[in-house]
Amino acid sequence: MSALALLPLVVLLAILAIDLLVYDDAKKRRDSRRPVVAAIGPLRIDTPEAWLAGCLVLSIVFIPLYLTARAQS
Repeated sequence: MSALALLPLVVLLAILAIDLLVYDDAKKRRDSRRPVVAAIGPLRIDTPEAWLAGCLVLSIVFIPLYLTARAQS
């Protein structure tokens, strides 16, 4: 199997690892009473589980959103 064929798997694993890091960080910040919160219209993202779900579904949007919300909290 060529390295080029493994590239999508490597990218997927990297994104999954980043998503899990977001969850872990959000959980630690919630436990220390400094939750990461973002609101987009009526949608409020304020739990580690919501951050993980968002990252798993739409990483390209939620990872930068998380980093921005984290910097503001």
